[in-house]
Amino acid sequence: MEMNFLAILVAAVSALVVGFIWYNPKVFGNAWMQAAEMTEDKMKGANMAKIFILAFIFAVLLSMSLMPIVNHQIGAFSLAQGELGVLPSYDAFMADYGNEFRTFKHGAFHGVIAGIFIALPILGTNALFERKSAKYIFINTGYWIVTMAVMGAIICGWQ
Repeated sequence: MEMNFLAILVAAVSALVVGFIWYNPKVFGNAWMQAAEMTEDKMKGANMAKIFILAFIFAVLLSMSLMPIVNHQIGAFSLAQGELGVLPSYDAFMADYGNEFRTFKHGAFHGVIAGIFIALPILGTNALFERKSAKYIFINTGYWIVTMAVMGAIICGWQ
């Protein structure tokens, strides 16, 4: 099993696309600005190239970390990497089960679960200490749940 770098890159781009839609003023953008205490003046002073480049790099890292969550076969691959190397039994196993649960739907499901059980606790904890509202938590966590669902679908379903 190899890491599909094209799927990882497309999944990373999807985070930017979902963010463009999610934080659009016609969707959650205005509500987010209010909840985040963001102003037009703060936004004008930003280096957008730096922000988008770093956001893309972070999305690539997230895509790579989602791969073992959404692709169960990576667990078998990691077990096969012992001192003896990959045995013929691994090839037989992958011939039988290499495409099991490799669907967009399955990846989206695990992406949603990861969003709820990973992104929500992290963002929620930060927001509590930053004294942000529940609205702020739900807007940002909602974005990550949707984004991780899309990323998981791409990573798992892309073959």
